[in-house]
Amino acid sequence: MLNDFLERKEHLVTGTVKRLEKGNAIIEAGRVEAVLPRDQMIPKENLRPGDRVRAWLRKIDRAARGPQLILSRTAPEFIMKLFELEVPEIEDGLLEIRSAARDPGVRAKIAVKSNDQRVDPIGTCVGMRGSRVTAVTNELAGERVDIVLWSADPAQFVIGALAPAEVSSIVVDEEKHAMDVVVDENNLAIAIGRSGQNVRLASELTGWTINLMTVEESQKKQQAETSTIRQLFIARLDVDEEVADILIQEGFSTLEEVAYVPLAEMLEIDAFDEATVNELRERSRNVLLTEAIVDEEQLEKVQDDLLALDGMSKSLAAKLARHGVCTRDDLADLAVDELIEMTGIEDDAAKALITTARAHWFAAEQ
Repeated sequence: MLNDFLERKEHLVTGTVKRLEKGNAIIEAGRVEAVLPRDQMIPKENLRPGDRVRAWLRKIDRAARGPQLILSRTAPEFIMKLFELEVPEIEDGLLEIRSAARDPGVRAKIAVKSNDQRVDPIGTCVGMRGSRVTAVTNELAGERVDIVLWSADPAQFVIGALAPAEVSSIVVDEEKHAMDVVVDENNLAIAIGRSGQNVRLASELTGWTINLMTVEESQKKQQAETSTIRQLFIARLDVDEEVADILIQEGFSTLEEVAYVPLAEMLEIDAFDEATVNELRERSRNVLLTEAIVDEEQLEKVQDDLLALDGMSKSLAAKLARHGVCTRDDLADLAVDELIEMTGIEDDAAKALITTARAHWFAAEQ
């Protein structure tokens, strides 16, 4: 019977609450039974035997003794499927729901995209007098739904996801997959939302880490970053502050960029002649080569147990070795702030790395 059910490829399950077991609801869906765990129910939702209920097929547990279908009413996929039922244009391929994020029973955001220029994606999902979005809200115990226009431009997508807050500017960090979003004082509380709900849902919806800040905070951060880069160029390239500032103004932030950006691009800098450009490129390449040689020498001191850790790289291990950290236990002994000072990595990455390094201690105790 389970195989017959699965062959229909039904991800949205409709059934009747047969009984409650330890807070979990046993759902009778046709000839098969499914379980809706308590933690997958919408908070404050009070299901009773005999109630009709819809849920998303979250997973199939073949090893379970009882019902093998595990359902969810809190999964983002559930709200996406509900909109598919209410909006025929989605089934016709005219619209797509690209992603969804939920605070179950309270608020949700969905990102929609139109595949036909004649179709307004937001208006179509809302429906006449809000009929379509209201039907979904009623199914989700009053969960408020924000419909966001999806964009291939990540920055534009984030701006839409943070609505109704107005964004002043955005700085995108592709490497960290994060954005510094600047809003004025009047919009900061709106952008954050109650208990951080708005920014959290926007981050989940877009898949980007969103760092909200005021204009003043942004300026302070930018000044601090500029100062760090300036000191790097002055110290490593043996140049004065004026040359370092010109490089920063032209968008350079690392020695690698100075060394390997195409020559033609650097020659476009009005303040530098060809001899200066060649000298800067030569100095930066020499510094990088020297660092690479030093790193190789340092790596010879590093033990395999340190290099094998998740999140560890050769360059990071070389930095640690310069401070005498050559084994897994050496790393495990460090405090988070010590690791950050030695390597310059982010706080979350430092915590994760130290936790990984200490894992074998706890395993041994157990």
